[in-house]
Amino acid sequence: MFNTENIKKIRANLGYSQSNMAELMHVSRTSYAMWESNNDIFPIKRLINFCEITNSSLDYALGLTNEKINITPSYNKEKIKVRLKALRKENNLIQDDLAQLLNTTKAVISGYEVGRYLIATPFLYTICKKYHISADYLLGRTDEPKYLNNN
Repeated sequence: MFNTENIKKIRANLGYSQSNMAELMHVSRTSYAMWESNNDIFPIKRLINFCEITNSSLDYALGLTNEKINITPSYNKEKIKVRLKALRKENNLIQDDLAQLLNTTKAVISGYEVGRYLIATPFLYTICKKYHISADYLLGRTDEPKYLNNN
């Protein structure tokens, strides 16, 4: 899973305690603490909410980039469907290939591509690391940059 150090930095730089952040996100302090300490998976909708509250990019929060870019929009389901499928095609992958990379099923990948549900945080992170693509771009939060420089 991804390193949560940047999430801690973002919160601390804003002067928020874990309790403050949990209150802003409408979750228990225990849940937030588990996510921030990487003892539980930070659900993607909650991670997006964290980034919206803190005006941060997913790429920075996930540790995919060292650049702290300010992004406020939420995700865009229509763009996610198109961009995930385009990424797969650009890399000459079929749904089975992506499913194998993520250790899941073709049905899950299909579900993401038709917008049935939002991509899971660990899957998003794995795709972004492998293909050097921006999580913010994939989720339709930004149109640039599409690809990230290697850290």
